[in-house]
Amino acid sequence: MESSHLMATQSQTITAPNQPLNSGDSPPVKTDVAAGDGVGYAQFITFTVGEQEYGVDIMSVREIKGWADTTLLPNTPEYMRGVLNLRGIIVPIFDLRCRFGLGETQATRLHVIVIIAVKERMIGILVDTVSDILTVPTTDIRDVPKMENLIEEDYLSGLVTIEDRMVALLDQERLFNTKVIEDGIAVGS
Repeated sequence: MESSHLMATQSQTITAPNQPLNSGDSPPVKTDVAAGDGVGYAQFITFTVGEQEYGVDIMSVREIKGWADTTLLPNTPEYMRGVLNLRGIIVPIFDLRCRFGLGETQATRLHVIVIIAVKERMIGILVDTVSDILTVPTTDIRDVPKMENLIEEDYLSGLVTIEDRMVALLDQERLFNTKVIEDGIAVGS
């Protein structure tokens, strides 16, 4: 398995190459087959929220940028921090820590927003840091164990062990209900 270190600060914005900001559905996890070995591989961008590390499919990531203040909208879930105008596109920003019931993030200039595609919608995830680009064999992705009253379990698609750490892979479509997003933006318009 391969790991590349990646960092974004307020002065940096990283945009995925050849990935238009207004593209449609995010594709499924990339599964390239290495020459001759018959093994599929998946790539993920990983980031931290507190001590936990999470990952999203690299093909859904459109941009990584430093924290910027958002415009609050009425009648939205507490984990929706507001919206940003990103080159003419209104992007809702979600606090992942708050989404998991761990309290609101006290955002500083050191925090990062990861812009991802969920269905036909771009959304931003407020995280503490962006850490790696991981390439792992799909056979290394493990099921999430069923545990009573674990909020995160409903929003995870799998787990990957990388050296001495565990990365929880997010199921973006279950984590972010696009109907709630659209209703909140419509009310705020």
